[in-house]
Amino acid sequence: MTTTAASENNRAAAMMTGSMAFFAVEDLFLKQVAEALPPGEVLLLTGFVGAVVFWLLAARKGQKVLSAEALQPIPLTRTLAEAISAVLYILALAFAPLSMTSALLQASPLVVVAGAALFLGEKVGWRRWSSVVVGFIGVLVILSPWDASFDATGILTVLCVLALALRDLSTRMMPAEIGTFQVASWAYMGIAPSGLLLMLVMGDSFVWPSLIQWGGMGLALFAGLFGYYAVVAAMRMGEVSVVAPFRYTRLIFAILLAMIVLGERPSLSTYIGGGIVVASGLYAFARGRVRQKMPQESAETRLP
Repeated sequence: MTTTAASENNRAAAMMTGSMAFFAVEDLFLKQVAEALPPGEVLLLTGFVGAVVFWLLAARKGQKVLSAEALQPIPLTRTLAEAISAVLYILALAFAPLSMTSALLQASPLVVVAGAALFLGEKVGWRRWSSVVVGFIGVLVILSPWDASFDATGILTVLCVLALALRDLSTRMMPAEIGTFQVASWAYMGIAPSGLLLMLVMGDSFVWPSLIQWGGMGLALFAGLFGYYAVVAAMRMGEVSVVAPFRYTRLIFAILLAMIVLGERPSLSTYIGGGIVVASGLYAFARGRVRQKMPQESAETRLP
Protein backbone atom coordinates (compact mmCIF):
# COMPACT_ATOMS: atom_id res chain seq x y z
CA MET A 1 0.00 0.00 0.00
CA THR A 2 1.37 3.44 -0.91
CA THR A 3 1.84 6.22 1.64
CA THR A 4 -0.98 8.19 0.02
CA ALA A 5 -3.38 5.22 0.18
CA ALA A 6 -2.49 4.54 3.81
CA SER A 7 -3.04 8.21 4.68
CA GLU A 8 -6.45 8.19 2.98
CA ASN A 9 -7.42 5.01 4.83
CA ASN A 10 -6.44 6.58 8.17
CA ARG A 11 -8.43 9.73 7.43
CA ALA A 12 -11.40 7.63 6.31
CA ALA A 13 -11.23 5.52 9.50
CA ALA A 14 -11.25 8.66 11.66
CA MET A 15 -14.21 10.04 9.73
CA MET A 16 -16.06 6.73 10.09
CA THR A 17 -15.55 6.72 13.88
CA GLY A 18 -16.80 10.28 14.17
CA SER A 19 -19.81 9.51 12.02
CA MET A 20 -20.71 6.59 14.29
CA ALA A 21 -20.75 8.88 17.34
CA PHE A 22 -23.09 11.26 15.52
CA PHE A 23 -25.32 8.38 14.39
CA ALA A 24 -25.59 7.04 17.95
CA VAL A 25 -26.81 10.45 19.11
CA GLU A 26 -29.18 10.60 16.15
CA ASP A 27 -30.58 7.15 17.01
CA LEU A 28 -31.25 8.21 20.59
CA PHE A 29 -33.32 11.22 19.60
CA LEU A 30 -35.06 9.42 16.73
CA LYS A 31 -36.08 6.57 19.03
CA GLN A 32 -37.58 8.98 21.54
CA VAL A 33 -39.51 10.82 18.82
CA ALA A 34 -40.55 7.69 16.88
CA GLU A 35 -42.07 6.22 20.05
CA ALA A 36 -44.28 9.31 20.40
CA LEU A 37 -45.08 10.05 16.74
CA PRO A 38 -45.85 7.83 13.73
CA PRO A 39 -42.50 6.44 12.49
CA GLY A 40 -43.35 7.34 8.90
CA GLU A 41 -44.00 10.93 9.87
CA VAL A 42 -40.56 11.15 11.48
CA LEU A 43 -38.99 9.90 8.24
CA LEU A 44 -41.07 12.29 6.15
CA LEU A 45 -40.09 15.36 8.17
CA THR A 46 -36.40 14.54 8.65
CA GLY A 47 -36.07 13.40 5.03
CA PHE A 48 -37.60 16.63 3.73
CA VAL A 49 -35.42 18.90 5.86
CA GLY A 50 -32.32 16.83 5.14
CA ALA A 51 -32.96 17.02 1.39
CA VAL A 52 -33.30 20.81 1.56
CA VAL A 53 -30.11 21.22 3.60
CA PHE A 54 -27.98 19.00 1.37
CA TRP A 55 -29.51 20.50 -1.77
CA LEU A 56 -28.38 23.95 -0.63
CA LEU A 57 -24.91 22.60 0.19
CA ALA A 58 -24.72 20.92 -3.22
CA ALA A 59 -25.75 24.15 -4.96
CA ARG A 60 -23.04 26.03 -3.07
CA LYS A 61 -20.49 23.53 -4.37
CA GLY A 62 -21.88 23.74 -7.89
CA GLN A 63 -23.20 20.17 -7.78
CA LYS A 64 -26.46 19.63 -9.67
CA VAL A 65 -29.09 17.71 -7.71
CA LEU A 66 -31.72 17.54 -10.46
CA SER A 67 -29.51 15.63 -12.83
CA ALA A 68 -29.87 12.60 -15.08
CA GLU A 69 -26.97 11.11 -13.12
CA ALA A 70 -29.39 10.41 -10.26
CA LEU A 71 -31.25 7.94 -12.47
CA GLN A 72 -28.18 5.97 -13.49
CA PRO A 73 -28.24 2.36 -12.20
CA ILE A 74 -25.69 2.72 -9.37
CA PRO A 75 -26.91 6.08 -7.91
CA LEU A 76 -30.53 4.96 -8.22
CA THR A 77 -29.76 1.63 -6.52
CA ARG A 78 -28.04 3.51 -3.71
CA THR A 79 -30.99 5.86 -3.21
CA LEU A 80 -33.49 3.00 -3.13
CA ALA A 81 -31.32 1.04 -0.69
CA GLU A 82 -31.11 4.13 1.52
CA ALA A 83 -34.88 4.53 1.53
CA ILE A 84 -35.52 0.87 2.34
CA SER A 85 -32.95 0.82 5.12
CA ALA A 86 -34.40 4.04 6.59
CA VAL A 87 -37.90 2.54 6.76
CA LEU A 88 -36.67 -0.66 8.38
CA TYR A 89 -34.47 1.17 10.85
CA ILE A 90 -37.04 3.71 12.03
CA LEU A 91 -39.42 0.81 12.71
CA ALA A 92 -36.68 -1.00 14.64
CA LEU A 93 -35.97 2.12 16.67
CA ALA A 94 -39.65 2.57 17.44
CA PHE A 95 -40.38 -1.01 18.52
CA ALA A 96 -37.09 -2.67 19.59
CA PRO A 97 -34.57 -1.89 22.37
CA LEU A 98 -31.84 0.46 21.18
CA SER A 99 -29.09 -1.77 22.58
CA MET A 100 -30.29 -4.83 20.62
CA THR A 101 -30.82 -2.82 17.47
CA SER A 102 -27.33 -1.35 17.68
CA ALA A 103 -25.76 -4.77 18.38
CA LEU A 104 -27.42 -6.30 15.32
CA LEU A 105 -26.36 -3.35 13.21
CA GLN A 106 -22.73 -4.31 13.81
CA ALA A 107 -23.11 -7.16 11.33
CA SER A 108 -23.14 -4.60 8.54
CA PRO A 109 -19.34 -4.51 8.01
CA LEU A 110 -19.24 -8.29 7.66
CA VAL A 111 -21.96 -8.19 5.03
CA VAL A 112 -20.03 -5.43 3.27
CA VAL A 113 -16.83 -7.54 3.29
CA ALA A 114 -18.75 -10.47 1.79
CA GLY A 115 -20.39 -8.20 -0.76
CA ALA A 116 -17.08 -6.57 -1.69
CA ALA A 117 -15.67 -10.01 -2.42
CA LEU A 118 -18.68 -11.19 -4.40
CA PHE A 119 -19.44 -8.03 -6.37
CA LEU A 120 -16.39 -5.72 -6.30
CA GLY A 121 -13.72 -8.33 -6.88
CA GLU A 122 -11.85 -7.70 -3.59
CA LYS A 123 -9.77 -10.67 -2.46
CA VAL A 124 -11.18 -12.29 0.68
CA GLY A 125 -9.45 -15.46 1.89
CA TRP A 126 -10.94 -18.39 3.77
CA ARG A 127 -10.06 -16.86 7.14
CA ARG A 128 -12.15 -13.76 6.51
CA TRP A 129 -14.95 -15.86 5.05
CA SER A 130 -14.85 -17.87 8.28
CA SER A 131 -15.10 -14.65 10.29
CA VAL A 132 -18.17 -13.68 8.28
CA VAL A 133 -19.82 -17.01 9.14
CA VAL A 134 -18.92 -16.67 12.83
CA GLY A 135 -20.29 -13.13 12.78
CA PHE A 136 -23.61 -14.39 11.47
CA ILE A 137 -23.66 -16.90 14.33
CA GLY A 138 -23.28 -13.89 16.63
CA VAL A 139 -26.35 -12.35 15.01
CA LEU A 140 -28.31 -15.50 15.83
CA VAL A 141 -27.12 -15.31 19.45
CA ILE A 142 -28.35 -11.71 19.70
CA LEU A 143 -31.72 -12.65 18.23
CA SER A 144 -31.96 -15.92 20.21
CA PRO A 145 -34.91 -17.27 18.18
CA TRP A 146 -34.84 -20.45 20.34
CA ASP A 147 -35.58 -18.43 23.48
CA ALA A 148 -39.09 -17.95 24.82
CA SER A 149 -38.40 -14.22 25.08
CA PHE A 150 -37.48 -13.98 21.38
CA ASP A 151 -38.14 -10.45 20.11
CA ALA A 152 -39.15 -10.64 16.44
CA THR A 153 -38.61 -6.91 16.00
CA GLY A 154 -34.90 -7.69 15.74
CA ILE A 155 -35.54 -9.10 12.26
CA LEU A 156 -36.25 -5.53 11.12
CA THR A 157 -32.63 -4.63 11.88
CA VAL A 158 -31.30 -7.75 10.14
CA LEU A 159 -33.13 -6.75 6.96
CA CYS A 160 -31.90 -3.20 7.45
CA VAL A 161 -28.31 -4.49 7.59
CA LEU A 162 -28.72 -6.10 4.17
CA ALA A 163 -30.07 -2.85 2.73
CA LEU A 164 -27.24 -0.85 4.30
CA ALA A 165 -24.65 -3.20 2.81
CA LEU A 166 -26.17 -2.65 -0.63
CA ARG A 167 -26.06 1.09 0.00
CA ASP A 168 -22.39 1.03 1.03
CA LEU A 169 -21.32 -1.13 -1.89
CA SER A 170 -23.19 1.17 -4.27
CA THR A 171 -21.42 4.13 -2.68
CA ARG A 172 -18.08 2.51 -3.39
CA MET A 173 -19.06 1.96 -7.02
CA MET A 174 -20.27 5.53 -7.50
CA PRO A 175 -18.53 7.45 -10.31
CA ALA A 176 -15.90 9.80 -8.89
CA GLU A 177 -17.38 12.85 -10.64
CA ILE A 178 -20.58 12.63 -8.58
CA GLY A 179 -20.28 14.89 -5.54
CA THR A 180 -20.87 13.81 -1.95
CA PHE A 181 -23.58 16.46 -1.47
CA GLN A 182 -25.35 15.19 -4.57
CA VAL A 183 -25.35 11.66 -3.17
CA ALA A 184 -26.66 12.83 0.21
CA SER A 185 -29.38 14.98 -1.41
CA TRP A 186 -30.64 12.07 -3.47
CA ALA A 187 -30.69 9.86 -0.40
CA TYR A 188 -32.82 12.23 1.66
CA MET A 189 -35.06 12.85 -1.34
CA GLY A 190 -35.70 9.09 -1.31
CA ILE A 191 -36.26 8.96 2.46
CA ALA A 192 -39.02 11.60 2.54
CA PRO A 193 -41.48 9.82 0.20
CA SER A 194 -40.66 6.48 1.83
CA GLY A 195 -41.87 7.99 5.10
CA LEU A 196 -45.12 9.07 3.49
CA LEU A 197 -45.57 5.59 2.01
CA LEU A 198 -44.96 4.04 5.44
CA MET A 199 -47.66 6.27 6.94
CA LEU A 200 -50.12 5.13 4.28
CA VAL A 201 -49.27 1.45 4.79
CA MET A 202 -49.60 1.70 8.57
CA GLY A 203 -52.73 3.85 8.34
CA ASP A 204 -51.19 6.66 10.39
CA SER A 205 -52.42 10.24 10.34
CA PHE A 206 -50.18 13.27 10.67
CA VAL A 207 -49.71 14.36 14.29
CA TRP A 208 -48.44 17.86 14.89
CA PRO A 209 -45.24 17.50 16.96
CA SER A 210 -44.84 19.26 20.28
CA LEU A 211 -42.04 21.75 20.84
CA ILE A 212 -39.94 19.07 22.56
CA GLN A 213 -40.54 16.64 19.69
CA TRP A 214 -39.54 19.28 17.15
CA GLY A 215 -36.39 19.84 19.18
CA GLY A 216 -35.66 16.10 19.26
CA MET A 217 -36.03 15.80 15.49
CA GLY A 218 -33.89 18.89 15.03
CA LEU A 219 -31.09 17.47 17.15
CA ALA A 220 -31.39 14.09 15.41
CA LEU A 221 -31.22 15.79 12.04
CA PHE A 222 -28.22 17.89 13.07
CA ALA A 223 -26.31 14.81 14.24
CA GLY A 224 -27.47 12.77 11.27
CA LEU A 225 -26.36 15.34 8.71
CA PHE A 226 -22.84 15.45 10.10
CA GLY A 227 -22.73 11.67 10.44
CA TYR A 228 -24.11 11.12 6.97
CA TYR A 229 -21.60 13.37 5.27
CA ALA A 230 -18.74 11.71 7.16
CA VAL A 231 -19.80 8.13 6.35
CA VAL A 232 -20.30 8.85 2.64
CA ALA A 233 -16.94 10.58 2.43
CA ALA A 234 -15.25 7.78 4.39
CA MET A 235 -16.63 5.02 2.16
CA ARG A 236 -15.55 6.88 -0.97
CA MET A 237 -12.13 7.84 0.38
CA GLY A 238 -10.89 4.56 1.89
CA GLU A 239 -10.98 0.89 1.00
CA VAL A 240 -14.18 -0.89 2.00
CA SER A 241 -12.43 -3.70 3.87
CA VAL A 242 -10.34 -1.20 5.85
CA VAL A 243 -12.94 1.46 6.66
CA ALA A 244 -16.09 -0.62 7.24
CA PRO A 245 -14.96 -2.28 10.52
CA PHE A 246 -14.83 1.11 12.24
CA ARG A 247 -18.61 1.04 12.23
CA TYR A 248 -18.28 -1.09 15.37
CA THR A 249 -17.59 2.01 17.44
CA ARG A 250 -21.27 2.82 17.07
CA LEU A 251 -22.14 -0.03 19.42
CA ILE A 252 -20.05 1.46 22.21
CA PHE A 253 -21.65 4.88 21.83
CA ALA A 254 -25.16 3.42 21.47
CA ILE A 255 -25.04 1.09 24.50
CA LEU A 256 -23.71 3.87 26.72
CA LEU A 257 -26.50 6.22 25.63
CA ALA A 258 -29.15 3.48 25.96
CA MET A 259 -28.06 2.68 29.50
CA ILE A 260 -27.50 6.25 30.70
CA VAL A 261 -30.41 8.03 29.00
CA LEU A 262 -33.01 5.31 28.38
CA GLY A 263 -32.23 3.11 31.38
CA GLU A 264 -31.91 -0.02 29.23
CA ARG A 265 -30.13 -3.08 30.57
CA PRO A 266 -28.94 -5.15 27.59
CA SER A 267 -29.53 -8.90 27.85
CA LEU A 268 -26.66 -11.36 28.21
CA SER A 269 -27.32 -12.64 24.68
CA THR A 270 -26.90 -9.09 23.37
CA TYR A 271 -23.51 -8.77 25.05
CA ILE A 272 -22.32 -12.23 23.97
CA GLY A 273 -23.68 -12.04 20.43
CA GLY A 274 -22.49 -8.46 20.01
CA GLY A 275 -19.05 -9.48 21.20
CA ILE A 276 -18.93 -12.34 18.70
CA VAL A 277 -19.96 -10.05 15.83
CA VAL A 278 -17.45 -7.36 16.77
CA ALA A 279 -14.62 -9.86 17.30
CA SER A 280 -15.37 -11.46 13.92
CA GLY A 281 -15.36 -8.10 12.21
CA LEU A 282 -12.13 -7.00 13.83
CA TYR A 283 -10.47 -10.25 12.79
CA ALA A 284 -11.70 -9.76 9.23
CA PHE A 285 -10.30 -6.24 9.37
CA ALA A 286 -6.93 -7.44 10.69
CA ARG A 287 -6.67 -10.17 8.04
CA GLY A 288 -7.51 -7.63 5.36
CA ARG A 289 -4.65 -5.41 6.48
CA VAL A 290 -2.24 -8.38 6.54
CA ARG A 291 -3.16 -9.35 2.98
CA GLN A 292 -2.67 -5.76 1.82
CA LYS A 293 0.85 -5.69 3.24
CA MET A 294 1.90 -9.08 1.86
CA PRO A 295 2.63 -8.03 -1.77
CA GLN A 296 4.71 -5.07 -0.59
CA GLU A 297 6.68 -7.18 1.91
CA SER A 298 7.30 -9.88 -0.71
CA ALA A 299 8.68 -7.27 -3.09
CA GLU A 300 10.92 -5.85 -0.39
CA THR A 301 12.43 -9.29 0.39
CA ARG A 302 13.46 -9.62 -3.26
CA LEU A 303 15.49 -6.43 -3.17
CA PRO A 304 19.30 -6.95 -3.11
